[in-house]
Amino acid sequence: MDEDYYFRIDDELSEDRVFVLIIYDIISNKSRNKFSKLLLGYGFRIQKSAFEAVISKDKLIKLLAEIPRYINENEDSVRLYQIKGKGNVTTWGKNENYDVDEVIIL
Repeated sequence: MDEDYYFRIDDELSEDRVFVLIIYDIISNKSRNKFSKLLLGYGFRIQKSAFEAVISKDKLIKLLAEIPRYINENEDSVRLYQIKGKGNVTTWGKNENYDVDEVIIL
């Protein structure tokens, strides 16, 4: 277990910020590419179909409103998890160091 988790998340995030994990399975290549570009505006790709982000609650509300526009509800699946603090995240293998402040929402 890497105690110094690469997002350097405080055990208690500020009340305005949340840590989210978004995983997805989107059938259409075109839709999947558009969706991953959307998520790059909020966070960082950690695997082919998984992103992490530390965002404000306002940006979370915006993201939740945008997601349905990118998927086909009969074929695709998207899950968004809100995680509190680094104590709930365990990593193995390659860890990237990301600077959370570099994320730009378009």
